[in-house]
Amino acid sequence: MSRVILFNKPYGVLPQFTDKGTAGSPRPTLSDFIDVPGVYPAGRLDMDSEGLMILTDDGRLQARISDPRYKLPKIYRVQVEGTVSDDALGQLRRGVQLKDGMTLPAEAERIADPQLWPRDPPIRVRQTVSDSWIQLIIREGRNRQVRRMTAAVGHPTLRLVRHGVGDWTLDDLAPGNWREV
Repeated sequence: MSRVILFNKPYGVLPQFTDKGTAGSPRPTLSDFIDVPGVYPAGRLDMDSEGLMILTDDGRLQARISDPRYKLPKIYRVQVEGTVSDDALGQLRRGVQLKDGMTLPAEAERIADPQLWPRDPPIRVRQTVSDSWIQLIIREGRNRQVRRMTAAVGHPTLRLVRHGVGDWTLDDLAPGNWREV
């Protein structure tokens, strides 16, 4: 029987079990939160992104989740700089030209503030620049893709929270907590 763990990764946590980076003080990793032998992340979530990570001991499931050919939907709640226009949403829905090629069309819509947990540290707020939230559903997973897509349509990402992958969602899972499904 495969093990599947849903983890709400906090901001600033590396999406791996060890820190092979800079010398000096180690950065927080998955091992600071999850002590389950034999499970590995299925896909990645940048250190400066938050939200759902799936860990499993099933290599085939891990590949199915992370391999773009399966087009598993990934749901993001994204706080962006500025007020998102219909034109920007249309660009996201058609696909956006990035340096590594055109993205697949995304599902994109404006959403109300999702009332998430506070981020530590909080995002930088500028009094002269508004912000807004969108929900973006993509079916591929290029490096920093959501951030690059929102920037390409003129709305840099301020906060990025992955809410779901396939049928799995965060639901009421608090940051730093995990549950087995």
